[in-house]
Amino acid sequence: MRKPLSKAGPVPLAQKLSAVRAALRARPVALQAPYPAVTLFFSVCDGFSRARVVNASGPSLESAWQSGLSALRPLLKEAGLQGRWVRVDRVEGVKETNWKQLRAILAATKRNYFRHGLALDAGLANAFLEEELNANAMLYGGNAVEHAVLNERNFSLYARARYPGLDAPGFRDEAPVFVLSTRGVFCDEAGRLHELNGPGPNAGRRHVERLDEAGLLSMIEDASAYLARQVKADGSFVYGWHPCFDRPIGTYNTLRHASTTYAMVEAFEVTRDARLGAAIERSLAHLTGALIHTRALPGGGEAAFLVDTGDEIKLGGNAVAILALAKHAQVTGARAHLPLMEKLALGIAHMQDKASGAFVHVLKAGDLSVKQGFRTIYYEGEAAFALMRLYALTKDSRWLAMVERAFEHFIAQEHWKHHDHWLGYCVDELTRHRPEERYFRFAIRNVADHLDFVANRITTFPTLLELMMAARRTLARIDSMPQMRPLLAQVDLVRFEAALQKRAHHLLNGHFWPELAMFFRKPDRIAGSFFIRHHAFRVRIDDVEHYLSGFVAYWNDLSETAMPRNEVAIRRPAGAQGIKTSCGS
Repeated sequence: MRKPLSKAGPVPLAQKLSAVRAALRARPVALQAPYPAVTLFFSVCDGFSRARVVNASGPSLESAWQSGLSALRPLLKEAGLQGRWVRVDRVEGVKETNWKQLRAILAATKRNYFRHGLALDAGLANAFLEEELNANAMLYGGNAVEHAVLNERNFSLYARARYPGLDAPGFRDEAPVFVLSTRGVFCDEAGRLHELNGPGPNAGRRHVERLDEAGLLSMIEDASAYLARQVKADGSFVYGWHPCFDRPIGTYNTLRHASTTYAMVEAFEVTRDARLGAAIERSLAHLTGALIHTRALPGGGEAAFLVDTGDEIKLGGNAVAILALAKHAQVTGARAHLPLMEKLALGIAHMQDKASGAFVHVLKAGDLSVKQGFRTIYYEGEAAFALMRLYALTKDSRWLAMVERAFEHFIAQEHWKHHDHWLGYCVDELTRHRPEERYFRFAIRNVADHLDFVANRITTFPTLLELMMAARRTLARIDSMPQMRPLLAQVDLVRFEAALQKRAHHLLNGHFWPELAMFFRKPDRIAGSFFIRHHAFRVRIDDVEHYLSGFVAYWNDLSETAMPRNEVAIRRPAGAQGIKTSCGS
């Protein structure tokens, strides 16, 4: 459902509401007594502050609609709202419970994953959408509590704001409360209608039948534009936001600065957006001028290191700095940073044991002494992947030799059991230059027994899509090599593709569509970004980065037949056109 109502100029609110009402008429639903036959929630937002929400009930859609408009008009006038975004939800199901039982339900539900509305009375007069509950942290007990929990303070504050004069809910165990299932229609600023999903993991956001090129490009543009807006004049990032109450995240991480810039360059290769390009240049200038430092090595010579907070040098930091600089060089043709990339690679070499191929993970920046031998498996895959990208750029055999030594260690330690997306990226690059069976086997093992997890993980877990897209490219190459093709028997290719598709669609539930962003304190700040639901909808630059990299890879694959012959494949939609890479540059 995406009907354009106007081709030019702002679409009047009355016209948007009329179109939404027509869409709701096409889907009649009436509840049975003792509940009102029809209950509607009207939500209106201009993007600057939370949506204003009113609800109304009646014996028919028309009566509930007119009651809702009567309540909505003075509220819009008072707030001066023009109705940029308009959403109307209809209650399609009600289940009575009490606060004691609801607390038990919440205790068995992952935090922020309660996907229903609530009403305080059988007449549904005092009721809340799921989005209101979550955007106001009404069912959130803090990051130390893994499950959903009734936050009585936040609940009472928002309830009184929504319903002036309402007595504070008592939350007594035996007092009734009503769980609501809703479904709605959203009208965007251009007057396009979007059908919203009903209960389930996709609840409350627009229905997307398939991931096509245009829809993916729109998300890539929106998310990369969000990241570009976070790059300040000095090239550092606004690190992130807690969007429920528009609170900035006060920490910083230079590794994530570099890795986010890498994802931005990936997106720039697709969009060629000038503002994104300018933000990338500011970020890279800050990275190379303020965050990377040269140190004398104990055995002579110099190397460069990305220095992070706590005066730390992280193996992964050097790696993602190389990735950002190498991708920038590949996309733009610029070669000014090649000497710095070499010094960063020498820094990685300093952290590798030449006999075993293993890496030290964290050094003290002051004297390059070891601070922590192991911190996270991700650093090793990042390091090897970065060296492969540098090798592809320079053909310097030192970097390929380091990766091959590292893979002796990875294979001996069975690192495929970690299902690391960075190792997936790396082995895909490595097999382009060293198409050896042992490396292909590693790539297959990295995903073959992980497909159920990829398909069914409740959280969006965006790096899973990155893992699958990297593996997909490797599998396609295996299929093109007759001597390697028997290896494909080690992975169920149909299940692989089904898991990949399910994961890609599930990532849509981590996108701040305007119909969701409108319920948070500053919608315009977060709209178009990506979030982590179980971290109170946190939007951090590296969160956005991983969604963006996964969807860029998916978008790129639309132009290719990426799966082995006779298996399910993502294919370019009929008639779809490629992106003209000259636009916006």
